Amino acid sequence: MKKVCIGSDHAGFRVKTTIVHWLTHKGYEVKDAGTYSDAAVDYPDFAHKVAKSIGGRANEIGILVCGSGQGVSMTANKYLHIRAALCWTGEIASKAREHNNANVLCLPGQYLGEKEANQIVEAFLSTEFQGGRHLRRIQSIVSGLPNEKTV
Repeated sequence: MKKVCIGSDHAGFRVKTTIVHWLTHKGYEVKDAGTYSDAAVDYPDFAHKVAKSIGGRANEIGILVCGSGQGVSMTANKYLHIRAALCWTGEIASKAREHNNANVLCLPGQYLGEKEANQIVEAFLSTEFQGGRHLRRIQSIVSGLPNEKTV
């Protein structure tokens, strides 16, 4: 995965800027969907941009940052083929990829330092989906129907 679309509101701007620099340094193709300053904006606007940009493309990842990470996560998860995960540690980010095949990482910008944020991004981007029993669960998320084995 070398393509990343990233967006934030004003509360996530500082962390987003740090992540964009880190991603660029690591050789990722970065699409910055804004915001471009710490002036007050509405987080859904940027979550919509990133979710639409990612769509269902398997080779692309999204990153969203707002104050708590909750708002951008809720907004992005309204889109079909988006599995946005709110992560505040590298271990949670890895599990979100391994078990849930998350394709959008949501971060709580007001609660993370720059180094910590980059470590979470690195964990998310370097972890592969395990498949297997987890695929059945993701298919249930997408279909909105329970798996027959558990009903």
